[in-house]
Amino acid sequence: MSLMKSLGASAVINLPTAAAITTTTAQLHHSTHSLPFLSVPQHLPKLNTTNITWKTTTPVRTSVAAANSSDTVEKEAESTKKYHFVVANAKFMLDDEEHFQEQLFERVRLFKERNMEQDFWLVIEPKFLDKFPDITKRLKRPAVALVSTNGTWIKFMKLRLDRVLEESFEADSLEEALACNPAKLEFEKPKNWVAPYPKYEYGWWKSFLPATAQKQQV
Repeated sequence: MSLMKSLGASAVINLPTAAAITTTTAQLHHSTHSLPFLSVPQHLPKLNTTNITWKTTTPVRTSVAAANSSDTVEKEAESTKKYHFVVANAKFMLDDEEHFQEQLFERVRLFKERNMEQDFWLVIEPKFLDKFPDITKRLKRPAVALVSTNGTWIKFMKLRLDRVLEESFEADSLEEALACNPAKLEFEKPKNWVAPYPKYEYGWWKSFLPATAQKQQV
């Protein structure tokens, strides 16, 4: 008590009133408006508006470029098409290989059941063989090729037939891909046929030839 008395008025703690706090807050608010630099901390980086504009426009430009690239690819696809084939000499393909005929007729039946357009043909002495000297030097002539736009099926036929050569090429039209040179096929009938099923009939392959070649075979 004596200590408090000795301190007197100097020991009294002056607490701010509610009115004083309100006045101080108003003054600070006024200061931030009158001094704009106080409203944004100086240590924060400034936004680069140029970069923001570029980022928002880049996807649009990329999409346009992608569309133009897609159009180019589609136009190239329309002008050229890839064809796959297996090839061997005509004697093996059309007369010796016992299961080749069944494979083709079974595929025709499958396509008819599914309302699919035929995508494979037999080509006797195809002109496209001129592009493959490494193949032609290994072939006995005349040669026959099984041609299709279905590469997966051609690979299967390669494994199924075994003694054939496989390759692919591009052509601007179906007529170009299936173009052939004139050739005459002659197969000798075996003297003794011991298999339990009949021998292939000569000419069974004609229905698989391109339309122009079918007319020549008639």
